[in-house]
Amino acid sequence: MSKLDTKYMGLPVKSPIIAGSCGLSNNVENLEKLEAAGAGAVVMKSIFEEQIIFDIKKNSNQIAPTDNYGDSYEYIAAHVTSDNISRFFGLVTEAKKHVQIPIIGSINCYSFENWLNYAQRFQDAGCDGLELNMAILPYETTMSADDIKRLFTNVITTLKKAISIPIAIKVSHNFTDLAKFMQQLSWTGIKSLTLFNKPLNIDIDVDNLTLTHADSLSVPQELYSPMRWIAILANKVRCEISASTGVDVPTDVVKLLLAGAQTVQVVSCLYRYGIDYIKTLNDGLREWMTAHDFETLEQFRGRLAMRPGEEASVLLRTQFMKYVAHIGD
Repeated sequence: MSKLDTKYMGLPVKSPIIAGSCGLSNNVENLEKLEAAGAGAVVMKSIFEEQIIFDIKKNSNQIAPTDNYGDSYEYIAAHVTSDNISRFFGLVTEAKKHVQIPIIGSINCYSFENWLNYAQRFQDAGCDGLELNMAILPYETTMSADDIKRLFTNVITTLKKAISIPIAIKVSHNFTDLAKFMQQLSWTGIKSLTLFNKPLNIDIDVDNLTLTHADSLSVPQELYSPMRWIAILANKVRCEISASTGVDVPTDVVKLLLAGAQTVQVVSCLYRYGIDYIKTLNDGLREWMTAHDFETLEQFRGRLAMRPGEEASVLLRTQFMKYVAHIGD
């Protein structure tokens, strides 16, 4: 039988299929189900600093407006923050008693001090690794590309000194010099790059004239962006690449591994088909490997990645021109 064992963030795992950060990991029972279904590891639901701030504001509405900036507000803020954080880390500690697969913490912050605070708390709770979900939209006209890059490197450098567990960076594709910056990030000593973050989609309620959120589950067509960039970057970075977004069927996993991904994270398909769908993905991957006489992942991983010095037209703009204008046909 074909072997699926590999590494994720340098940690040994029994499958390249990783349960990505989502609400399905919010209790021990689901974590046990994910392990039983064959997940190589689980990334916990992210701690979003905005959610904690929202809870603080919601609770602060219970006190008089004149107290909003007084001792009452400060007490509620401290209590809500402590309560929310304790629930997150308590789940990690409890999960480590029940599951054997790696448990990866995930944080999404905007204030520098909380990146450090939450990272240390995740390590203390027993997490095997930490994913920094650095989805920073360049929406401020006062913030340059260099400012954003500096934020990334400062956070990574600080956390590398503060914690000993491996670090992964989950990013969006909102970089002008994506290839160069991903390579630079890989030089910082991180263990993995996750490509790409799935942003919250927005919509507009035309009747109430309000902004609202739209369905944010990924669709199969979104697979092509991470596939392209993984194929471009696989031989240019000094760390693993974990694919994310658009995975729906077993052949999607095969494609991403052929492009050069070390592991493949899944979320939306688990919401659609259930946690046990991980077994379907693993079985489908094994069947493909057997049909092509591959016994291990390393025998074919990255086979279709761009080689150093190679100009693979199917990955670059020339192929677009051939498709639209039939150039070269």
